[in-house]
Parts: sequence; C-alpha cells; structure tokens
Amino acid sequence: MQETVPVQEVFQHLKCSKQGLSSAEGENRLKIFGPNKLEEKTENKLLKFLGFMWNPLSWVMEAAAIMAIVLANGGGKPPDWQDFVGIVVLLFINSTISFIEENNAGNAAAALMAGLAPKTKVLRDGKWKEEDASILVPGDIISIKLGDIIPADARLLEGDPLKVDQAALTGESLPVNKHPGQGVFSGSTVKQGEIEAVVIATGVHTFFGKAAHLVDSTNNVGHFQLVLTAIGNFCIISIAVGMVIEIIVMYPIQHRAYRDGIDNLLVLLIGGIPIAMPTVLSVTMAIGSHRLSQQGAITKRMTAIEEMAGMDVLCSDKTGTLTLNKLTVDKTLIEVCGKGVDKDMVLLYAARASRVENQDAIDTCIVGMLADPKEARAGIKEVHFLPFNPVEKRTAITYVDGNGNWHRVSKGAPEQIIELCRMSKDAEKKIHALIDGYADRGLRSLGVSYQQRMKNYTIYAVSITIRIVLGFLLVALVWKFDFAPFMVLIIAILNDGTIMTISKDRVKPSPTPDSWKLKEIFATGIVLGTYMALATALFFYLAHDTDFFTKTFGVRSIKENDKEVMAALYLQVSIISQALIFVTRSRSWSFVERPGALLVIAFLAAQLVATCIAVYANWEFCKMQGIGWGWGGAIWVFSIVTYFPLDVLKFAIRYALSGKAWSNINNKTAFTNRTDYGRGEREAQWATAQRTLHGLNQATATSDLFGDNQGYRELSELAEQAAKRAEVARLRELHTLKGHVESVVKLKGLDIDTINQSYTV
Repeated sequence: MQETVPVQEVFQHLKCSKQGLSSAEGENRLKIFGPNKLEEKTENKLLKFLGFMWNPLSWVMEAAAIMAIVLANGGGKPPDWQDFVGIVVLLFINSTISFIEENNAGNAAAALMAGLAPKTKVLRDGKWKEEDASILVPGDIISIKLGDIIPADARLLEGDPLKVDQAALTGESLPVNKHPGQGVFSGSTVKQGEIEAVVIATGVHTFFGKAAHLVDSTNNVGHFQLVLTAIGNFCIISIAVGMVIEIIVMYPIQHRAYRDGIDNLLVLLIGGIPIAMPTVLSVTMAIGSHRLSQQGAITKRMTAIEEMAGMDVLCSDKTGTLTLNKLTVDKTLIEVCGKGVDKDMVLLYAARASRVENQDAIDTCIVGMLADPKEARAGIKEVHFLPFNPVEKRTAITYVDGNGNWHRVSKGAPEQIIELCRMSKDAEKKIHALIDGYADRGLRSLGVSYQQRMKNYTIYAVSITIRIVLGFLLVALVWKFDFAPFMVLIIAILNDGTIMTISKDRVKPSPTPDSWKLKEIFATGIVLGTYMALATALFFYLAHDTDFFTKTFGVRSIKENDKEVMAALYLQVSIISQALIFVTRSRSWSFVERPGALLVIAFLAAQLVATCIAVYANWEFCKMQGIGWGWGGAIWVFSIVTYFPLDVLKFAIRYALSGKAWSNINNKTAFTNRTDYGRGEREAQWATAQRTLHGLNQATATSDLFGDNQGYRELSELAEQAAKRAEVARLRELHTLKGHVESVVKLKGLDIDTINQSYTV
C-alpha cells in the first residue's frame, strides 16, 4: 500500500481501527491471508523415498532386475529370481539410507528455524499480547521498539520518528529515518525509537517475501547435479560399450549358450554401475548439513554445501550479512605516538572528536568505549565541531577546558591526520608501517575446508566401473568363463555397506577451495580401474591355467575345478575392489594417512564375510564351491602385493595432470615469487592513479608499473609533494592576512558570507 495513501484511508481499506482486531477476526483473516511466514514446500514422504530410485544409475539397475526375470528365462532354466530379489533389496537399501539421512538433516534445520521464530507485541481484543509473528494479519496493530525486527510490512501511527536499519534488504549500512505515516518493511531492525504501527502486508505479500519468492522460484540445475550426471553417463557408456563387445563376440563368433551370455551381461550391468554413488554423496552432504545445524547454520539446499566448497570468489552483501553491521574498538591495538599521552587519553580525545547526538556508527563505538558516554563532553565547552565530509575525511572539535585553555582535536583517515601533524620522517614511516600491518590483517582471506570425501568416492566409482567392465570382459571373452551375476551382487552389497561409512571418514581437508575436476576424476579412475582389471586377469590366469599358487603357497591345484575358481575369483575381486577406497581417500600414501575407525571396521567386517563365503559356501545356483583357508590366505597375500602399486599410479597420474598448473602458479597470491606479495606493484598503481586524479606528472602514467623500485619511488614522490602542499597551506595560514582571517573564521564558526568583500576585516 503506497505511502501516499493517508493512514485513515488505510484503516478504512483494511476495515480495522486503532483498537486492533478481535481474536475471532484475526483467525478469519489468518485463513484468508495465510500465516505470516514464507511458503514452505511440503514433500510427500513416499514420493521422496521413491525419488531416490529415480535417476539414471538406478534405471540401469532396474533394467538389470527386469532382465533377470524376463530375458534370463531361457535355455531350459527358470528366471533368475535370486538376482532379481538381490537387485531390488540393493535399491531399497540405498534409498532408505538416503531418505533417513536427508530427513534427519531436514528435521535438524527445521528445529533450528523453529527456535528462531520471532515474537511480536500485537493488540488483540483491546489488550497487548506477545504472540508469534506468524499469526499477524493485515489490520493488526503492533508495537515496535529499539532492537525489534519488524515482523511485517506496516504503516507507522502517531509518535516520534524511528531509526530503522534496512541493511538486510538494501545493503545500506546507515539507518534511515521513518516518520509517522511512512511504511516500514518486514526484516528491518529498529535502531532508535518506539511506536505503534498497522500491518498492511504479511508473508509472501511483503517486500521481503516477494524478493524471497523470486529467488526461490528459480530452478537452475546445480553444478553438483551436472557432475553426477557426467560421472553417471561415463559409467553407463562404459558398460554399454562392454555389453556390445560381449554380445558381438559371444554369440556370432563364439556361439555361446543363450543363458550363459545373459549371465555375463548381467555381471557387467550389476557390477559396473556405482549404484551407491548418489547415496554416498547425498549422505555425506546430509551429515554436513546436520553438523552445520549444530553450529547454528541453516542449510536450505543440500547441494549448497558442495557449491560452497568449490567457491574461490564470494560476491555477497557484506553489511549485516557476513558482518554484524557493528563496529568495535580494540583497545589493545591502540598505538600511542605522543609523549604524556596514554591509551585512555587517546580514547577520550577520540570521543571528544565524535558527536554525542545523532551519531554515526564510528562515533557510537568510540563513545561507547568510555565508562560513561557523558565523559565525552564533561568539563569542556564546545566552541566548534567540524563534521565528517568525504573531502577532508576527518572530524574535528575546538573546545575550551575548565582552565580556559583552547584545544583542537581531530580524528579521521590516518593520512589526513599525519598531514596535520609535525613529525619526523622516521615517525611517519613507523606510523605507515603500523597502518600497513593493520590493513594486512583486515584484508586477510577467510579459509574453506572441504573434506574431499565426495571427490574420493567419485574416483572410486569410476575405477570400479572400469575394473568390473574390463576385468570380467577379459575373463568372459578370453577364457570363456561365466562368472555368476549373484556373486557380483554380493560384492556390490558389501561394497555399499563399507562405502557408506566414508561419509564419516577422517580425511585431510583440501588446502584450497576445491572443485570437481572431471578430467582428474576420469583419468585417475580409468588408470586405476584398468590396472585392477589386468591384476584380476593375471590372477585368473595363474589360478586357472598354471600351478603358480600350488608351487608358491603349497595349496592344492584348482585348475580343473571351475566352481572353486569361481570362489577364488570372487574373493580376489572383493578384496581389491574395497581396498581401493583407501587409495582414493588419501592425497599421500594410503598407509600413512590413517582412515576413520568406522571405515576400517566396515572394511574388515565386509571382507571377513567375503572370505567366509569363498572358504565355506557351496552354492549350486552360483556354480561355486568353497576353496578352504589355504587358498583364502594365498588370495589375501596376492591382493596385498597388487595393492601397493595403486599408490604409485595415483601419484603418477597427479604428476602427469599437473603440467599446465605450473604455468599458472605465479597467478596465485599464496605462491607468488614477487617481492612482498606484489605489494610494491599495488602501491605504484595507486600512486599513478593519485597523480592522474590530481593532474600531477601525467607523463609518468605510462611508465613501467611493475618494477618494485619504480613503485616505491613513485609513492615517495607523491608523499613529498603532498607534504609540500600541506606546508605551503600552513605557512599561508600563518603569514598572510587572508589566510589568518580564514583560520579565525573557521575556528570561531563565523558566517562572513554576508560581509561586503570590499571592506577590510
């Protein structure tokens, strides 16, 4: 409602009065206008749960489940119910974990927001009551005072003007005056005054609500989702290529049985898809959101956590958002340069050079440092006060003390105060050094760690896809060995159980803002996956075609028994696949960076189960027979030996990919080889800008700005010229009649504009 509409017409339009609304009328209007809060989208719990099964990776697994029932029904064998049930269980396990973790994180954020629900004083039934701001409706009479956050858009009634801080809405740090009849906006903070107001808009109809609705209505696809899609597409394409090769080789060339070929295709589908990837990443962010809520931070969108971790430039409203919009004075940092003056005297002088009424933020914090704000004017008589202006960049006060002595005190920008003082060059250098030191501290960057858990897992997922597709492709096509799909399903289930714990792993944070480097993820995943696939092919060759293990470890030969080879191959694939996570989780040697206890326990438990299955299981439907503890130990030794080169490969890939990085290293401030982090260059550029601004020595503007010596020389020349101008002005004031008159006029605060200038003063 526009401020041009008189308040009386506002009452008529809203059908209310200064006595407020009745409770019954308030409830009726609440049904019409809705609660005074932003709309919150409610999600159907069932649809949210099923939504975790609706993504490209889950579609592939669902296709594998259908394939196990429909296409596997041939060759005189029944449908593959074991694989079908296993795939469905795996999908439900992943969805359940994701649903529970995100629900817990959402509940934590909701509880935190509920605790922050604002209260307000509202006039209902002729009585003032403190109620939740959410019950306010247009027509309510509210009372707002110093420190209150205005709960709704309103028009001010009779009373004294308010000072309102609208920094949260406009970014303006200075409070604005609001007079009776003017409007105030929801989300503003009252800085001075107390008054009653009539509510004219609530909820999404407020100025703040409309802005929030516009922001919320955007539906951009986040970077995190794009990365997931890219990695998922890579895995799907890899599997599709492997399946096409298998189909072409197995049926037209090798003339394999129909059902055996279907089983081999199921192995690629089930084992190659990192079905747990969306779950692991969403659980990781959900845990991060929950921990942030414990620190008082509200996460409205899970993927914002990942986006913030990759941020290297933050464009944000600072005042009142990143900062408290409140200045403070640190007394311990006060440096005293004059004799006979201590820190308390410096504070007192600064307070005297500040306003005691209608203060700005700087004056408020300085006067507030005194034990009693009245000390700023106690025992003195103010003669003249020079307010701050952007030209002189300082304030000044002329006063007379109790003994009749005149004093003049000024506070402001250090370079302006230095020009007013008489001091040696050494003293100036010392003060400039102090100023630079404080500036360096004020400009220091804020540090973001992002534990690299999500990046670790994506490399792991790509590696496993390549490892499964290539490894079993070689086994199926070169040796015509049909690996059981159900055993791959067991590997996937045990892997998921272990990998879920990575969301709570202890890893070193990235030393810099991190981002999704898909090139690094794919390159590392392909190389590590290829190595593990070749290691599996080597193991199969040694166990299936040679007596290597018999001669080396003294175990019985299993060359002629494909069922025992099935068990041995299952255990080798299970061990090396899960052990890979220890390589991808660390930036250094995997055995140097200690993993979290939960991850280690999960790995040992999963591999104990896998070892027991390989040692004891006799499953006819999988064509598998137990191999005994001797073979189990031999496979563990083989897996450990083939594990260590993974770290070397990881370092080699990182080194190969870092070639271009070195050419950009000098552009990073933290690694620059320029003197004093390039400070001389910045000062030289500033000096040239000042010369251009004042029309001084324009010819030097095109000179070399990037030499340290040149920069310091430019700066010193500028400082010398400024000092000369200040000295000329001071001498003019002392030794010329006109200058002396201007000095007296300024000191006494006289108005001489009306005096005829032809007269002598």
